[in-house]
Amino acid sequence: MVVTGAQQTEVYLPLLLEKRVGILTNHTATIGERHLVDTLVSLGVNIQTIFAPEHGFRGVITAGHAVPSEVDPETGISIVSVFGRSRYIPADSIMQQLDIVVYDIQDVGLRFYTYLSSMYYMMEACARNHVPLILLDRPNPNGHYVDGPILDVEKYRSIVGVLPIPVVHGMTLGELAGMINGKYWLKDSLQCDVTVIKCLNYTHQTFYHLPIPPSPNLPNSRSIYLYPALCPFEGTVVNLGRGTDWPFQVYGHSEMTGYDFSFTPTTFYAEPPFAQQVNMLCYGVDLRTEPSNEEVFKDGFTLKYVIDAYQNLNDNTQIGELFFRSFFERLVGVPYIRTMIMEGKSDSEIKACWKEEVEQFKNDRTPFLLYPL
Repeated sequence: MVVTGAQQTEVYLPLLLEKRVGILTNHTATIGERHLVDTLVSLGVNIQTIFAPEHGFRGVITAGHAVPSEVDPETGISIVSVFGRSRYIPADSIMQQLDIVVYDIQDVGLRFYTYLSSMYYMMEACARNHVPLILLDRPNPNGHYVDGPILDVEKYRSIVGVLPIPVVHGMTLGELAGMINGKYWLKDSLQCDVTVIKCLNYTHQTFYHLPIPPSPNLPNSRSIYLYPALCPFEGTVVNLGRGTDWPFQVYGHSEMTGYDFSFTPTTFYAEPPFAQQVNMLCYGVDLRTEPSNEEVFKDGFTLKYVIDAYQNLNDNTQIGELFFRSFFERLVGVPYIRTMIMEGKSDSEIKACWKEEVEQFKNDRTPFLLYPL
């Protein structure tokens, strides 16, 4: 049975007592049925500030929306947002009031999942202000493979991509923290004083089912396993199940033809072109049961679903010309994928473009791995 870093209070509690503590965390940071913050407060830890990532401290804010700074009604502790335009890095004035920071958030192992970006920016803030960071590691549910293009950080760096790593990086956040330091990836080549509390009984072949949904639109393991392949739809006109009970498990559009499956999004957070799909019948593909999880993993980071939707809309409507948004490149991280899809290239032809760089990344990450492959 896997034991998370947070569960090992006897290891890290002595590092927190008599300190002014900040904690970057959300609803996934639990020890059994109790939240980490409540546990630490009950053990006498002086938590000065809670830093809230995307979706907020309690994990209920819709994707992409700014997270407010407020006071947690349950503990009375000040909450400082680290998600919102120009608010990704905590202010020096806040950091200088802390002796140590704790990070504990359940990640899902994708470059574009913003909890990784929040960790990166917190490492920068800690390094700049000489505040040590304790990272309570958690398993990566997509940690058994590595795939996808390496982000071109010069062109496409954003909150959905801050590191030159593949889409599916196959590392825990504890391992990535070590690689960030080891590769001098922080701004100005800063180094963060990080202590990682490792998971016990975990390997990269462990199939770890998350006890708590990590964000509102990743409600189950199926959505988490399909997330790498379906998230690129965020940069297109196609709905990937947002506004339904099956986010990241279906995809479709009102103008797609030839499919028996249909769904109607009832709510959605985004601006057009997504907003035009709200309350409109969408035709497309149901991935809730097929293919099997094992087949999804064999595909790695696949573009076959995006290719399918593009070809359908391009062949039957004028929407093909408007299929992609600029956000697509931020997600996939490179400029050539859009072009190759529009040229009719296959999934395997596109995947061949990043094969060598993925192998190089796997070699480069080796010194920073904390768990057996």
